[in-house]
Amino acid sequence: MGLKKVELLEVEPKVSYLGSWHANLIYIYRRKCILFVNDKTLFNFIAPDVSRAEIKNLAVLFKSYLPCVLSDADFDASAIEKIMSEYDEISYAKTNSRSVLGSLNDLTFHYKYNIQDAGGVHSYEVPSIIRRLNKMPMGAIAYAYPLDALKTMYKPAT
Repeated sequence: MGLKKVELLEVEPKVSYLGSWHANLIYIYRRKCILFVNDKTLFNFIAPDVSRAEIKNLAVLFKSYLPCVLSDADFDASAIEKIMSEYDEISYAKTNSRSVLGSLNDLTFHYKYNIQDAGGVHSYEVPSIIRRLNKMPMGAIAYAYPLDALKTMYKPAT
């Protein structure tokens, strides 16, 4: 993604309730896409057809897509605000989780297949693909759905 070694933290990033995210550059039909996956819940989304400038501003890209994906997943405004407040500051580090990397590779395969099947990165079906893949059971979280895992963490107080 073009990050220099000096830009990476040597220690674990600041811990938040939801935790860290992984970002992976993938190519679909020769278009650059960024796949974001949460470490704890495996909640995921893709930013399709990103430019080099957008990749260099990865934090801005993440912060612009995440609230939209959360809203599309029926999170209310207060939950979205709470989640987004955890990411006021974003830093980068190398990964240390083989489990999350395995899930990231699995999701990469599914995104590539589904988006190619839908006609490419500009398909109107991309949001529904994101929803569908967040309702796919993931072995790394005991075959729970990423969306359910995230909603369990942020259920409204009753």
